Amino acid sequence: MIARTAQSASALALGLGTIHVLGERPRGIAGANHPHPQPSLAFPPEDVDFLRDLTREVVQAARIRPGEKRGGSVANTTGFTLIMPGGNYPAYWIRDFAMSLDSGCVTAEEMLDHLRLTARCQNGPEARHLKHGLIVPPFAIPDHINFDAGAVYYPGTYASNEEQGDGTYGMLPPIDDHFEFIHIAHRYYRATQRTGFLGETVGEITVLDRLLKAYAAPTTDPATGLVVTSAQDRAVGFGFCDSIYFTGQLLFPSLLRFRAANQLAELCRAAGRLDPIAPLRSDAKNIASHLVPTFGDRSRLAGWLRAATGVGRQADVWGTLYALHLGALGGTAARHAVRTVADAVTRETITCEGAVRHVPGDLDASPTSAWEKAACAHNTYQNGAFWHTPTGWLIEALSQTDRPLARRIFQDYIRHLRQGDFRLGTKSQAPWECFGRHGLAAQNGVYMTSVAAPWAIIRTLAA
Repeated sequence: MIARTAQSASALALGLGTIHVLGERPRGIAGANHPHPQPSLAFPPEDVDFLRDLTREVVQAARIRPGEKRGGSVANTTGFTLIMPGGNYPAYWIRDFAMSLDSGCVTAEEMLDHLRLTARCQNGPEARHLKHGLIVPPFAIPDHINFDAGAVYYPGTYASNEEQGDGTYGMLPPIDDHFEFIHIAHRYYRATQRTGFLGETVGEITVLDRLLKAYAAPTTDPATGLVVTSAQDRAVGFGFCDSIYFTGQLLFPSLLRFRAANQLAELCRAAGRLDPIAPLRSDAKNIASHLVPTFGDRSRLAGWLRAATGVGRQADVWGTLYALHLGALGGTAARHAVRTVADAVTRETITCEGAVRHVPGDLDASPTSAWEKAACAHNTYQNGAFWHTPTGWLIEALSQTDRPLARRIFQDYIRHLRQGDFRLGTKSQAPWECFGRHGLAAQNGVYMTSVAAPWAIIRTLAA
């Protein structure tokens, strides 16, 4: 995500070169392609223990207690401990928190605290018009929330007033946070089996109604159920691509909407609210049925799904892996995608030290950019650097057909973490947010989702 710290902003300027759907492996989920339990991958126990302990300590380092400051920010005045993306981040990011919940390192109480704060910071029933022509739609979810509970709806700023956002990262707030808000609620419900929180009122609106309104806030295509954006009213689809320009139907936020529809239907049933269930289930089925027809391009991209249908039609490695993780692809499409993934790993076009690129190196949009239109230099940040956040999805996909290759990626990942472990007190700060080959373009150390998201999957594969 863009410009979170002075370090990341300066790195870009210099041009330096799972979540599981229902809190468990995706068997039994509509559209899943895991009908039978997968045997353990037999990872070395000492490596599994190392990753577990490192994840716990990274999450612990991300906690900011009431009254505490971080990265030159004001003190945390929310009344509870906030969990940051890691390192020196001076705000709570909804997506990073949500993507770390299946690690087992975040307590149910912390989930509820963050859920309530997000609900309080959700926009109200009227659109909010900001100074630079940007619009916060009714019931929009913030991109991040400052230590003083100020809601920031756009990347690239910590301003929570009418000055926030200038259109660089969209005219509307990012889309994914709306669905991550639902994920937090669902994960809390799964952890506790409690439903009372759904009836709590925030600004005279129940939490369940706020979840339903957040689900309905982003623009979607009624024919396909897919998330859509345009140049005129563009919104970032997924915060881990907020410096990349996309238009048309968008893959990754559509996958998050697929997940959210199923999760919200389950929450509604648990709360005895039956009327939204059928439309939500219908949305999920509609999205799944349109993924390959909309985002597939077998002649050009083999088994990859493209990121968008307008600007940004490149092969989306993260999106394809996540679609496999969710079980959102049909049997033939899933098998073809897994073969394409394994081939790319073998040819070393998507991985480095166990980390994953957004676009395969041999399918870059041009010699100077992985994407058609990006706000960061080639082979840096979201435009060609490598990230460990999706490493668990990759290992899970490879485990279906090539278990030695899956183990090799795990070993590469652990080797990288051991060499740069932030607990060693060296200049290295692994886990990094992302990095380039040969140690270049590394930024934002002690980064939570780089271990929390993979650990959520590794712990099930190693069981």
